[in-house]
Amino acid sequence: MDWLELKARLLETGTARLTGAGGGPYISASTAGPGAGSGGSVFFSTGSGRVRLTLDPESPVEIEHRGGGRAVLRYDGMTLGGVLEPVALHCPRQAYITVTSGCIYRCRYCEVPAVAAGRKTPDQIEEMVAAVAARIDAISITSGVLASVEEEEEYVIAIVRRLLRFGIPIGVSIFPGEATAERLHDLGIAEVKFNVETATRDLFAVMCPGLDWDMVWRALRRSVDLFGRGHVFSNLIIGIGEQDREVEECIRALCSTGVVPVIRPLNPAGELRSYARPTAGRLLRIYGITSRLLREAALDPRDSLTMCPACTGCDLVPGRDGPL
Repeated sequence: MDWLELKARLLETGTARLTGAGGGPYISASTAGPGAGSGGSVFFSTGSGRVRLTLDPESPVEIEHRGGGRAVLRYDGMTLGGVLEPVALHCPRQAYITVTSGCIYRCRYCEVPAVAAGRKTPDQIEEMVAAVAARIDAISITSGVLASVEEEEEYVIAIVRRLLRFGIPIGVSIFPGEATAERLHDLGIAEVKFNVETATRDLFAVMCPGLDWDMVWRALRRSVDLFGRGHVFSNLIIGIGEQDREVEECIRALCSTGVVPVIRPLNPAGELRSYARPTAGRLLRIYGITSRLLREAALDPRDSLTMCPACTGCDLVPGRDGPL
């Protein structure tokens, strides 16, 4: 079994139980993204790639930590040696920071609204980055919405201004307004991620009530003009009721625009706790579609500097986890 197939199977499972030596600096806790509200996760890595798995003592996947980061993964009769990667902030080699936990919106797949709302101050975030600056390659900023999209943007921009002094590439992912792309570009950040989330407009309306699908697409198109092809990203969640043909159409639309799609397996949470994670077979099938459409658009996720395409822990990423 090659790495791509194994990672797809691990993402289908989504969890691991950690045995052996203590996890310590290898355990990450999340207030946004697929692991929001969970008991933590680890990043297991080999020479072929990296996968992020949520810790669960009942998981069929075992990761035995043998000390110093050395680890062995066991699953379905297979044993693979690798390492647990130390987490900088949220993930390896990045300061990936959630500015505001909690959110006024109620996307049905998201656990963030159930997390106690809180907001890090600019001083706190600057101190967090300073503490890890010597061992990171990127700063990535994301956020819920505490009061309004407009107020959140102002707050995040004030923070980004503080972080520019580190001279490290910065990526930002927030819900956009009409001029968000221009304002972030004028600051000098490297990349942006605005999330279409679902494969169709109708599904977006069901899953993300109160948010504007067209606004996201306008922001993506404008961002490609500003940041360049391949430096604009968008999450597309798999497993919330879409058909593969709809997924392919959405990926084609993103790639043809110059946006790198981040194909995100559903983490059953929020109102979708009863849903199943997408199967490994489906993830591999969509990986093939994504690879083909990226090639046709001359986009390569390996060019990314920040955020999810640079991390790869939660997703199958063409060019990083397998052939582009």
